[in-house]
Amino acid sequence: MSNFNTSRREFLRISSLLGSAGALGVAAPFAINLATVASAAAQNNAGDYKALVCLFLYGANDHANTVLATDSESWNQYLSVRTTNEAGSIALPAVGATGGVLPITPNNAQAGRSFALHPNMPELRNLFNAGRAAILANVGPLVVPTTLTQYKAASVPLPPKLFSHNDQQSLWQAYAPEGAAYGWGGRMGDLLASNNSNPIFTAISASGNAVFLSGRTVKQYQVGSSGAVAIAGLSGSLYGSTMAGSTLRNIITSDSTNYFQKEHAATTSRAIAAQNMLAPAMAAAGPTGIPNPTQYTNPNTGALANNALAVQLQTVARIIAGRNALGAKRQVFFVSLGGFDTHDSQRTLQADLLARVSHAIAYFDTTMANVMGSDLRQQVTLFTASDFGRTFTSNGDGTDHGWGSHHFIVGGAVKGKDIYGSFPVTGLKHTLDVGSGSLLPQFSVDQYGATLGTWFGLSPTQINDVFPNITNFSARNLGFI
Repeated sequence: MSNFNTSRREFLRISSLLGSAGALGVAAPFAINLATVASAAAQNNAGDYKALVCLFLYGANDHANTVLATDSESWNQYLSVRTTNEAGSIALPAVGATGGVLPITPNNAQAGRSFALHPNMPELRNLFNAGRAAILANVGPLVVPTTLTQYKAASVPLPPKLFSHNDQQSLWQAYAPEGAAYGWGGRMGDLLASNNSNPIFTAISASGNAVFLSGRTVKQYQVGSSGAVAIAGLSGSLYGSTMAGSTLRNIITSDSTNYFQKEHAATTSRAIAAQNMLAPAMAAAGPTGIPNPTQYTNPNTGALANNALAVQLQTVARIIAGRNALGAKRQVFFVSLGGFDTHDSQRTLQADLLARVSHAIAYFDTTMANVMGSDLRQQVTLFTASDFGRTFTSNGDGTDHGWGSHHFIVGGAVKGKDIYGSFPVTGLKHTLDVGSGSLLPQFSVDQYGATLGTWFGLSPTQINDVFPNITNFSARNLGFI
């Protein structure tokens, strides 16, 4: 704070923004955090905009068939395990073979090793080669840095309910098992919402309810593929009457002495106000606004098909295009794709899912290059997350629940064309194998999120607040952005 001199006018301006949050359903904090005020004032004076987009892969993506080591020793280990499991081969064709894995060459070469991506991720390979995509190797929930010996002896605190789908989805998004109240996307929103004239548009999901976006004061705003969701019947004709809509509005928004009715009316009024504000602010979908996604090619059938994930990202882009009308400086978005719990159908199902991921991310990157005439690639960062990685071996029904996994970070601010971290040994019974080739993470989700949060504008103190375990790790910023 010693280098920041907040004027009285700027302090009052930010205070008024915090106060106005209540008008759109975001409660103002009891006391203003001075670090937040300083951060907000500096960012607004800079006239900047930043957005984080979380792409969650529900069901647990098999990382070992997504990013692969292809040097001879690694590839031989890969083939020896993944072509002899009980469920049949899930090994992918080699580099250069028909439909083979796609080679990549990271800038930070790891001695004696070479790498590739899944055959159905050519667009993401192109983004990697262009320097706009990076890979974080072997990240997952950790409480403290943990060795295999410590894990087996349970001599250090371990994340709760490991290997459980629902709990690990929650742990990735909210540092606690299923039932967690606050996610780290929402908590970042809490601290930076004062940058936005309308804080209700700080945390936005295009994929239903997600604990990732739940804050203590910020409430996630959910949108559909067509944008803001209106309450049916309030406009136009209702039951053949042009007057019925206004009558319905009066019924559902009228004040009451009954506390439940009063709160329902207030919530409904805020929803109506938000929809009326967002709908005209969003860019249109199509030639006059945000281009519609092309279809992707289903690798199993060769047929063209619509990509619902790309449509979610189009919705995000349409909202970003309306950032000035919404008074938004900092926004956190959530999109998702399910179906990654593929079991012994992995070879076909994952191929289709990763084709959709690659196609959708490339569409989003291209779209961000021209958002209604503005190139926002430097200001928007997309990152992937998933329940957990997979075992390297099969349990007789495909790969089983794992722990650490590899993830992608994409955007103009990303220090791309690199794999961050030491890529784990391919095979079994190594120093990171907690069983059946499941990886003990080398990086924590806290470190992953803290790196993104630092770019997003959080101060070191705020990083400590949002990521409760970060003080246990020496590396707070992993350097990929």
